[in-house]
Amino acid sequence: MAVDYTVIVVYLAGMLAMGWWGMRRAKSKSDFLVAGRRLGPVMYSGTMAAIVLGGASTIGGVGLGYQYGLSGAWMVFTIGLGLLALSVFFSARIARLKVYTVSEMLDLRYGGRAGVISGVVMWAYTLMLAVTSTIAYATIFDVLFDMNRTLAIVLGGSIVVAYSTLGGMWSITLTDMVQFVVKTIGVLLLLLPIAVVKAGGFSAMKAKLPTEYFDPLGIGGETIFTYVLIYTFGMLIGQDIWQRVFTARNDRTARWGGTVAGTYCLVYALAGAVIGTAAKVLYPELPSADTAFATIVKDELPVGVRGLVLAAALAAVMSTSSGALIACATVANNDIWSRLRGAVRRDTADDHDEVKGNRAFILVMGIAVICTAIALNNVVEALTVAYNLLVGGLLVPILGGLLWKRGTAHGALASVAVGGLAVIGLMATYGILANEPVYYGLLLSLAAYVIVSLATPATDAAVLAVWRERLAGRDAEPVSEPAPVHH
Repeated sequence: MAVDYTVIVVYLAGMLAMGWWGMRRAKSKSDFLVAGRRLGPVMYSGTMAAIVLGGASTIGGVGLGYQYGLSGAWMVFTIGLGLLALSVFFSARIARLKVYTVSEMLDLRYGGRAGVISGVVMWAYTLMLAVTSTIAYATIFDVLFDMNRTLAIVLGGSIVVAYSTLGGMWSITLTDMVQFVVKTIGVLLLLLPIAVVKAGGFSAMKAKLPTEYFDPLGIGGETIFTYVLIYTFGMLIGQDIWQRVFTARNDRTARWGGTVAGTYCLVYALAGAVIGTAAKVLYPELPSADTAFATIVKDELPVGVRGLVLAAALAAVMSTSSGALIACATVANNDIWSRLRGAVRRDTADDHDEVKGNRAFILVMGIAVICTAIALNNVVEALTVAYNLLVGGLLVPILGGLLWKRGTAHGALASVAVGGLAVIGLMATYGILANEPVYYGLLLSLAAYVIVSLATPATDAAVLAVWRERLAGRDAEPVSEPAPVHH
C-alpha cells in the first residue's frame, strides 16, 4: 500500500499548493467569489463537470449500479440532463446578470424583497450539500488508512476548508480542474475497463446476472420521475451551480462549456452503473451496495492504479464539497448577514475588506460543516432534505421570474414560504425519503406563486426595465469590480 499512500499524499499536498497559488490571484470580491468572471471554455467545462459529479455520483452511482444494474445510471444521468437544460436554455441569461447569488437575482427581478427568506432556504441547501460531501471522506479514508470516522472527516474537511479559504473560487477552480483530470483517468480510463475485464466481459456479466440488470428502466418509473424532479430541476437553481455559471467569460462559454460538461455527466453515469454491475458479478453478497466502489478498488486494482482511483474518488468528493462550501459562505455573507446588519453597499466597499469578510465566512461555515458531518450519519437523508428544500421552496419563484413577467414579489415570497413549509411538514408526516413531500410541496408552491401574483399589483415597470437591461447584458459590472476579459 506504500505506493498508493504516496499517490494520495502527493494529491492532497497538491490541493493545498493550488490553494496557496490561488490566494495570490484573489485580489477582489469578483476574483474571490466568481474567479473574476474570466474562465474560458476548457476551464469552465472541467470545473462545472467536477462540481456536479461528487461522492454521491461516484460512490453512490456505482452502488446503484450494484443494486439495479444499468438502470442505476439514472440518478447521475438526470444530473447531466439538468446541466444540459441549464446550459442550453438559461446559462447565458444568468451569466449576463452579473450577480453573485440566486437571491440577488430574485431581488433584481422582483424589486428587492425576496432576498433574506430565499437566502435562508438556499443556505440550508448548500450547507447540507457540503455536509453530505464531507461525510463521504470517512468511506474513502477508511478504505485507505483504516481510519476512525471522525478523524477522516476532520482530515478531509480541513484540507478543503484550507484551500477554499485561502484563494476562494480561484483556488477551487484550479483544484477542480486537477480533480476533473484525475477523475477522468481514474474512473473512466482505468476502473471502468478493468472492472469489466475482471467480471469476464459483457457476455459473462449477462450470463451471470438477472435480465432486469440490463433493463434501462429496471429501477422503476416513479424513481426516475423523482430523480428528474429533484436532480434535473435542482441543477437549474442551485447556488453551487449558478456560482460556476457566474465564472464564465461570456455567454458562449456558459452555453457551450456547460453543454460539454453535461454530456460528460451522461457518460460518467453509464460508467458508474457498468462498474457497479461488474462488482455485482464479482461480489454478489456485499452487505451494502455503497461499499461496492471501495471493495472493487481495494481487491481488483493493481498497486499504484488503486491509489490513483482512490484519489479520483477523493477528487469527486472534494470538488463538490468545496463548491458547496463557497456557495454556502457566499449566501450566508451576501444574502443573510449583510442584509441583517445593513452592510455598506457593494459598490462602495473596500475590495480587500470584501475578500477578508468572505474568507472569514468560508472558514466559519467550513468548521460548521465539519461539526455537522461528524454528528450526522445518513448521507442519503441529508441530501434528500437539501434537494427537497431547494426544489420545493425555490424552483417556482426562480423559473417563474425568468419565464413569467406577471410574477410579483408577493407571489415569490408566498411561493418560497408555502413550498418550504409544506416540504418540511410533509417530510415529518411521510418520512424524509418519501416522494410525496417534493411532489406536493412543488404543486403548493406553484399554486401560491400564481394565485398571489395575480391577486397583487404587477411588478413596477422601472424594476422590470432594469431587469430586462441586465438580462440583455447592457448593464455593466459594479464600479469596484474589474470588467470581464473578452477574447
